[in-house]
Amino acid sequence: MIEIIEDLRVAKRTILRRNQKPTDYPDHVLSGVERIFGDGTSPEEAVSRILSDVRDNGDNALRSWSKRIDGIVPDPFQVTQNDLSSGFDLVSAETVQAMKLALDRIRTFHRLQPVSGWETKELGGIMGQRMIPLARVGIYVPGGTASLASSLLMATIPAQVAGVQEIIVCTPPGKEGNQVSNVILSAAHMLGIEKVYQLGGAQAIAAMAYGTETVPRVDKIVGPGNLFVTLAKQQVFGQVGIDGLFGPTETVIVADDTANPEWVAADLLAQAEHDVLASAILITTSLQFAHLVKAAITDKIVALKRKKIVQQSLSNRGGIIIVPDVESAVSIADEYAPEHLCLYLDDADQWSNSVQNAGCLFIGKYSCEVMVDYVAGPNHILPTGGTARFSSPLNVLDFIKIMSVVTLDQKTSNLLIKPAAKIALAELLDAHALAALERKP
Repeated sequence: MIEIIEDLRVAKRTILRRNQKPTDYPDHVLSGVERIFGDGTSPEEAVSRILSDVRDNGDNALRSWSKRIDGIVPDPFQVTQNDLSSGFDLVSAETVQAMKLALDRIRTFHRLQPVSGWETKELGGIMGQRMIPLARVGIYVPGGTASLASSLLMATIPAQVAGVQEIIVCTPPGKEGNQVSNVILSAAHMLGIEKVYQLGGAQAIAAMAYGTETVPRVDKIVGPGNLFVTLAKQQVFGQVGIDGLFGPTETVIVADDTANPEWVAADLLAQAEHDVLASAILITTSLQFAHLVKAAITDKIVALKRKKIVQQSLSNRGGIIIVPDVESAVSIADEYAPEHLCLYLDDADQWSNSVQNAGCLFIGKYSCEVMVDYVAGPNHILPTGGTARFSSPLNVLDFIKIMSVVTLDQKTSNLLIKPAAKIALAELLDAHALAALERKP
């Protein structure tokens, strides 16, 4: 169960220390890889083999790896238009209405992001930057027991707002047959996506990165996934763009004794149910409040469907940290740079200005993480593992490339010839200097 830590030094050595090495994989992951690929094969090597095979052998390799890893070969890979529309019809009206609300709010939020090209004559001639949408984007959507239709909304909508011409989706089929989750099909139908492929794991990333007879090559791949999806994105980066390398999800809640312990407990449980590597951490100034939260967690966890996952997550990576004051709590959270940072404080607005490092900042007791997960509007695809120090949430600019444009007039060109040539000669690049001096009047 979740532990209360009163010594900050202990917290920094344990739950606040991201000390997992990239090669520290759980035993079940390593045994699964060796079962399929042979003894001594690392996850990185396994992914590299899949990528190479798909690059060289296209659809045949997709069939082979889908059979070996997932146990089924989808036929066809692409979901038919009839299945897309029928999936929509099989989802409850209440769920469809909720997704429409989410879609509208997410689209409204991302349309407000400032994105525009510009020109200037201040430097002579006309110079500027053009904002050009990517031509084709691939979106990976996790499937299985947690079919994240919400991630499809979050990844697709900013791409559409940016003006991306074509969007394709890869998502694993169900174990019992060639059927993608109806909720995902419904979301794709609502978004107007026409190309959905029943492909998961590293082979899906390979298909989108290299292209096959069935799956078109994309310019950028976005969306969360498991370890093998992340390793595949890492290995294809440079041949195709990616949104980021996402690790286990994480939340830090900073709360004082004015917060509702039942609400805080529920928020920690919501985070912990993602997977056993999720981090759910509370930092508080009140030991009494900490005990109330722990008691509430103990009561609520009994009824959860993913109780075992939650228990393991809270035991291994969660915790409640006691600090002397709010300033210390906010400072520790900011240094940790979590994916989600919640300020449940009496004067949360005042302390929010002290936060510089978080994927998403939640200010006040009503601003709970689950709202952004689904319907609030901001994107829930966020930097993890402390990368909020230098990374941003998925946004419209992730789907736009910037092209600089230069139109020099003769007067400006004449002014720049000698300086350009001098710098070129200082770099021992006389052909560069010649190209400038040839234009000397």
